[in-house]
Amino acid sequence: MTDQHPYLLRAQHIEAGLQPFSHPWNPNSEILGAYLGRALGLKRTGVNLAKIPPGKESFVYHAHHREEEWLYILSGTGIAEVDGQEFEVRAGDFMAFPTPSVAHHLRNGGEEDLVYLMGGENLDVEIADFPHLQKRMVRTQESIDIFNIAEAKPFGPLKG
Repeated sequence: MTDQHPYLLRAQHIEAGLQPFSHPWNPNSEILGAYLGRALGLKRTGVNLAKIPPGKESFVYHAHHREEEWLYILSGTGIAEVDGQEFEVRAGDFMAFPTPSVAHHLRNGGEEDLVYLMGGENLDVEIADFPHLQKRMVRTQESIDIFNIAEAKPFGPLKG
């Protein structure tokens, strides 16, 4: 019996593949993570393992317009900011953000790593808002553009 298979990612390979990353707009963003789905060839669905150290945060408060997202807490405790409210989250808790989603963000206020699975869609086009920063991201294929929401101009009226 072989220990390797193209459809199986072993725990030791996941642990060895953990990489640090952060969001450039949040100086407190610090995650150690692994792209599980991508490692086995998933293209339309993202599944990732993430670990946030104590006192650190995930990315930045954001909302998706097109891509659904979910999180499942494996261990530790954290604070989820969701649609302007804060909730404590712990092992076994699940969060889902259907589109268009409400804004959300996660931080570790506990004493140990906050470990969770996160995932969602990988669409060709995504729009995400960052309400605290008043910015909007538009991603098309491999191109990302950032706009100040306050500078948006209406393009109307649309004719049917």
